[in-house]
Amino acid sequence: MKQYDSQPTIQVGILKHKEIKFILRGEFVVNDGTEKISGPGSVTVSGDKILYNGKSYDSIVFSSSDEESSFDLLEVVIGIHFHWERKETQRFQGALKFIALEGEAQAINIVPTEDYLTSVISSEMSATSSLELLKAHAVISRSWLLNKLEDKVTEKHSDAMIITDDKIIRWYDHQDHTLFDVCADDHCQRYQGITKASTQAVREAIKATHGQVLTYAGKICDARFYKACGGATELFENCWEEEHHPYLLPVADAANATLPDLTKEEKARKWILTSPEAYCNTTDKQVLSQVLNNYDQETPDFYRWTVTYSQQELSALIKEKMNIDFGKIIDLVPLRRGASARIIELKVVGEKRTMVIGKELEIRKALSKSHLYSSAFVVEKCGEGEDIRFVLRGAGWGHGVGLCQIGAAVMASKGVGYEAILSHYYPHSELTKRY
Repeated sequence: MKQYDSQPTIQVGILKHKEIKFILRGEFVVNDGTEKISGPGSVTVSGDKILYNGKSYDSIVFSSSDEESSFDLLEVVIGIHFHWERKETQRFQGALKFIALEGEAQAINIVPTEDYLTSVISSEMSATSSLELLKAHAVISRSWLLNKLEDKVTEKHSDAMIITDDKIIRWYDHQDHTLFDVCADDHCQRYQGITKASTQAVREAIKATHGQVLTYAGKICDARFYKACGGATELFENCWEEEHHPYLLPVADAANATLPDLTKEEKARKWILTSPEAYCNTTDKQVLSQVLNNYDQETPDFYRWTVTYSQQELSALIKEKMNIDFGKIIDLVPLRRGASARIIELKVVGEKRTMVIGKELEIRKALSKSHLYSSAFVVEKCGEGEDIRFVLRGAGWGHGVGLCQIGAAVMASKGVGYEAILSHYYPHSELTKRY
């Protein structure tokens, strides 16, 4: 069991572009030298070199000894490829590093773990959330981060695919950052520096859980989370690599409830087309505002939702997203469902070809301009001739593995403590202090 002497310092990839503009707020030095600078600046890239103020660098680091110093990065893209994608000016503390990456300049924030977490908690949800929810999220965000750092040491890479003439099974994970530890967007954890106002409650939650992580058999848990499970959580191996984690199990998102066998199509259909009781089955605006930031609240339906495509729209969408011409889409047939009714393998039947696609995120990518809310859906084919429509009726928002943020918010609002919240969503895990 690895024990840290103190909190690790991490590197967070923020923004990559041909030219990056920034503003140094306070007095900074370049590469630990004597040159002191402040105010606006920009970097560009030439080959594998960073260009700044007419000089060429392998990498460049702006750092400050003043804890009150900060820097702004202009035009940071958030929600990449999601329906809320937009650009923001974001402010950070710590050091600012630039490296050349794939012909562009990559901005990296070097920051202590607990400062990083203060921002993550304020970025992933509202900083005005209840204290127990904030504590729970502090623990899982810290666990997820340190788990990734330990995986990086063991060079564990888990993005993978299985491609044949009639099948594409692909899953996406977080191990594709080699020159920094984690990124700042939803691909890893939302991290927006000090852009999102923090609160005393966030600072208290970070302090109260300082160094605490979830562990199983001595290893830090891969503590996944998402917006809303739709009433049932999912197995890890149904979304990513075929690796079973005994703390990432199907859980009914309600007190003293048992799940039907949602791997069965008939039971999954009934589950999705009804509205069973669940913690995340809520319309309480005060609770939802704790989890959903302003752009997340642009999505009003998340527990149960409906998306409709004409046959022409669906055929064009799948061709665009998969770069495969199926011709007219004739049918979408769920072949395999997970424990939460999320589709793991979907048969796409077209006039020109038929293919099986999976896992859940590949399905969500293929059936939406950004990401379908989840792969827990049933397909209804309506109309005739030129008026054929495909109606997807679905449940939940996200992959469904681990902590359901909205469900956890409801639990906290009912007076449930953070230890019990964590125990509910991560059965068999233990709360452990690592530094």
